[in-house]
Formats: sequence, structure tokens, C-alpha cells
Amino acid sequence: MSPIKPEHIYNLVEVSAVEIAADGSAVVFVRQAINEETMKRESRIVVQSLADGDAVDMATGDSAPRLSADGRTLAFLRSGEDDKKQVWVMPVDGGDARQVTRLPDGVKDMAWSPDGSAFVVVSRVDPDRVEKGEEKAPRTQVARRVRYRDDEGGWRGDAFSQLFLVDAVTGEAEQITEGEGDHGAPAWSPDGSRIAFVTDCVEGRDFMRGSEVHVMEKAGGRSRCWSQGLSRAESVAWSPDGMRLVVAGSPDADVWDSRQSWLFVLEEDEAPLCVAGDVYTVVQPLAPRCWTPRGGILFIGDRAGESFLCRVNPDDLSLENEVLGGGDRVCTGLSVDCAGGHVAMVMSSPVCPGDVVVMEVGTKHQRAVTAVNAEFLEAHPGARVEKLVFDRGGETIQARVLFPQDFDEARSYPLVLDIHGGPNGRFSDSYDVTHQILAGAGYIVLAVNPRGSSSYGPEFLKAVLGDWGGEDFLDLMAGVDLLCERSYVDADRLGVHGYSYGGFMSGWIVGHDHRFKAAVIGAPCINLHSMYGTSDIGVSFGENQWQGSVLENVEALVKRSPLTYASEVQTPVLLMHGEEDYRCPIEQAEQFFVALKRQGKTVEFVRFPKSSHGFRRSGHPALHVEYLDRMLSWLKRYCS
Repeated sequence: MSPIKPEHIYNLVEVSAVEIAADGSAVVFVRQAINEETMKRESRIVVQSLADGDAVDMATGDSAPRLSADGRTLAFLRSGEDDKKQVWVMPVDGGDARQVTRLPDGVKDMAWSPDGSAFVVVSRVDPDRVEKGEEKAPRTQVARRVRYRDDEGGWRGDAFSQLFLVDAVTGEAEQITEGEGDHGAPAWSPDGSRIAFVTDCVEGRDFMRGSEVHVMEKAGGRSRCWSQGLSRAESVAWSPDGMRLVVAGSPDADVWDSRQSWLFVLEEDEAPLCVAGDVYTVVQPLAPRCWTPRGGILFIGDRAGESFLCRVNPDDLSLENEVLGGGDRVCTGLSVDCAGGHVAMVMSSPVCPGDVVVMEVGTKHQRAVTAVNAEFLEAHPGARVEKLVFDRGGETIQARVLFPQDFDEARSYPLVLDIHGGPNGRFSDSYDVTHQILAGAGYIVLAVNPRGSSSYGPEFLKAVLGDWGGEDFLDLMAGVDLLCERSYVDADRLGVHGYSYGGFMSGWIVGHDHRFKAAVIGAPCINLHSMYGTSDIGVSFGENQWQGSVLENVEALVKRSPLTYASEVQTPVLLMHGEEDYRCPIEQAEQFFVALKRQGKTVEFVRFPKSSHGFRRSGHPALHVEYLDRMLSWLKRYCS
């Protein structure tokens, strides 16, 4: 057995997009691994029988599998030579794949009609689109609205995602929505006559985060809003009788992050009815068949970084949410069979990156049907995790502590404080590869969920609004103080790492606390004043988080910016940032680098080419490995 190292991420396999067949006989999912020869992430769609465990690779290089209601046909998305994804179909029992759609800007999402004759698909419509090869001169780009580009998606200009009705045989497509707003998350009514969807075509969409649930006839025409009273809606499913909808969202404009959501029942011309979410925050997206024939709604609920399979009866709210299973793990991608008797999902734990699990709802019996990383985990077991709970400033704060392999209390170890993004992210009972690698390199890892973290309730989450670097900073430092009281923690060898909002906080910490010997700061927010106008979410996110616009809030933005305290930094700083990051633009790291360098501080700046904000997850695998290698090298240089 040996610890995990950065290059081992090439050996880890991921499973996602799980769907259980309507009759509960099989599951379909995506299996993704890195090809070390091509250095590309390769995915394949697998159909696995639940009776005998036989697995068949259906399609290679494809994503988003969807089974037809009768289970005979598999639809999926496949990229063509232009990198645009289109809908393809193939028989489950074998045969050739056939392309269905040929939409100019490809397909982002899709849903089968109940009778299998059609799809409703999501595709971007760009009024300024130019066919490849038709450009005769460099093309200018004109911005007419604040939201003119997206991280990872890049330039969007005047383009919006619209819904199309597509014939499953001929591929003939008809656009059925229009207007200035993105339309998505489509769901067919059980009789196939109507389509529910989520749209952000709301007043002030450029300056705030808001979305609604709309319902329209299959043939198109004007849609009607069913979610008046909610500020955010993100995924939706029909009741079996087609009279009601269940939606995951929020009634509070200050709780914009999907990781803190409630469950509502919607009925036309009625106020939304909240049925769950106060105790267990609802995990998105909802399963299309989550509303079972017997009336219960199944959902994954998170609490304090753990996942639970829950059931609620919307017609008898005197009954508490029933917890069917979970805890000490994180579950995603819930799928429910037609009878509501079996569910499938992807489950991760602190010692397992993720496998497909199936549960029989009646007996609550659960079993893993894959073991995609069993061999790897036997050779490289996960680090031991301890949960730490402490009180500070009127709140109960939870943290997770990971220990090196062969940990010995009689020895002394360096400590690395890792800080999550968001600020509404959270560390959970899942496999965190960065934490595993740090522990594998001999560090004790401290992962605190300070106020602002999700899954601890809406008030805890909102406590960070207008207070970046305030109480959340003190929560983190209190966790460090507690660990440093332990005899095996070397308080003279402390390091800090954070990415995104974690990068902000790492930059803030080294400007206010000098005990850390090394700081690794990834894709940070450093100057809130300039980020307001350069980030793709600078306005919609920034005005909520920083409590005002750049014009009315100058003093506060400057006061809360790590750049303001660059002259106070004594810790050696390693900055790492993607050059095509539009979420936290690279100019943030550029400003910090120049300010620190001009002050004579120890600082290095690493720029990752062709990399968005999420490049560690979706970018070139070699760049992710380099990020981890450079992190370890910097920590070793100054914390050894």
C-alpha cells in the first residue's frame, strides 16, 4: 500500500449520470477515465443488468444517457467534428447508433416524450452565429447586456438557450420558446401534452439571479408561470396525475446557491407549498420520477456535509420527512423506477471516489453495483478522517481532519488549512482528491466549514453576506488554533491552500495572520472592485454577496479586498490561475502578483493556458496534475 500522489489521478475512474430503467431491471451510467496515451478524458455509456450484473458498453465518447419509457432505446449526446453535441439513439439490445438532431449550436439537454415519439431538447440560439469557414475577416464582438459571456462557455453575446420539439424519427426540430432568457430543465407531463421547464426570463435578469417554472402546451404557444413567490427554481418533475409539479428552489433571494434548496409543490394559480428543505437541503437535480405512484416524493437531502435519501408526503405534512438511508457519504444523481420501488444514485465517501448504488425503497436494502476503483483503492487506501465540532461566535462550526498514512501521535506533523470555494460550498463526506494527496504527502489536513457554507441551514449560509473576511475568517482561525493545541501538530509548519473563494480567503489570511509559512492561492478573488466588472457573475453574484454595486459600495469593496493588505503579507505566496477564467478573471491574480512583487514579497505566479475556472475538473488532465505537483513543491519548500 502507498499514499496517493498527483499522477494517480490518471488512474481514478468516475461514474455519473446514472439512470434506472422504468421497470427497475437495469441501470445506465457514464464511466469516465483518463487515457494516458492521448491525455484525454474518455467516457463510455454502460448498461448494467441488476439481475445478473452483466454490463455492456453501449457507446464510447458519449454523455447524458436517457432511456426511453419502454426501455428499448437509448438516447445520448455525441460530439461531432465541430465539437457540437447532438442527440443520437440506438437500440438497447444492440445495433447501430443513429443521429437524430442537427441543430446549428448543438444540444445541451434533452428529455424523451412519454410515448417515445419525440424529444424536447435545449439548444442555444445565436442570432449572430456565423457558419464555420464563412468568416472572411476578423469578427468583432458587440456586448449589449451585462451577461455577455460565461465561464467555460465563453462568449455568448445575444444568444439564449431555447427549447425545441424534435421528432425522434425524422429529426425535424421546431423551436417552441423564445425571448431574452435561458430555458432549460424540460419535463414532460405524464400524458405528453404539456412541458414544464425552468427559465430565467425574468425582470432584471442581467443584474440578479432569478428563475421561474413555466408550463406550456406541447405544440408551443404562450407559457404560464407556476412558481410565483419563489425567487429561484432549478429542476422540476410532474405528479403522476399531471395536476401538480414538484420543484427544487428557494423563496429567499439571498439564498441563490443551488446547494441550499427547498422542495415545493406547485399547482396552477396556487401559491407554492413548501414540503421539505428546512432540515435537509434538497440536492439538485430532482429525479424525473421522484413523485412516486403512491404519492411520496423521493429526494436526496444534505445535512452538515452528509447525504440522506428522504421521502416526504405532500398531502400529509404532519408527517416528518422519512429518512430511508444515508449518512457518512455524499449521494448525487438520484433516479427512480416507474413503481417507486427502487432507486439508483452515485455514492461517494471519504475513502471511495464514487460508485453506482441501488436501494430497494421498501426494505431500505442498499447495494453497490459497481466497484470501479476497487483495485486502485486497495493499493492506495484513503486517509483516515476525523470530524471536529466546536462553538465560536454563537455558531457551531464543523471541520474534517485528515491524517497521513501510518500516522503516529508521538510524531510531529505539518498542518495545511484547506479552504473551500463558494463561499457557499462545503467540505463533505466525499472523496476529495486534493485532501487525499496532501495527506499522502505527510500533512495533516484541516477542512473547516465556516459560516457561509451550505447544508447547515439558510441562516448559517447567509451569515457571510457583506462579511467576507469577517466572521468566516475567525471561524477558520479558531479551527487552526484548536488543531495547534494537539501535540502532534507542528505550529511552526503551517500552510494554507484555497481555490476561488478559498483563494480569496487564503489571500485575506496572509494579509492578516503571519503564522503560515506557505500559501498556495488558486484562482482567487483579490480586488472586489475590479472583479465586479470583469467576472461573468460580478453583478448578479457580487451585489448579493458584497451588499451593493461598485458605484455605491467603493469603500466596502476596497476594505474587503485582499489586495488592500498586500503590504502586510509575510508568507511566501504561490498564485495559480487559468488564463481563460471568466468567473474569477486572471487579472485578479495579476494584480496581487504585481502588488506583492513591488513590495519585495516572495511570490510566484503560474498561468495555466486555455483553462477556465473549473480547469482542475474539466480541463487538460496534465494541467491538474501540474497544479497539484506545484502545490506540493511549494509547501515542501517552506513547510518542511
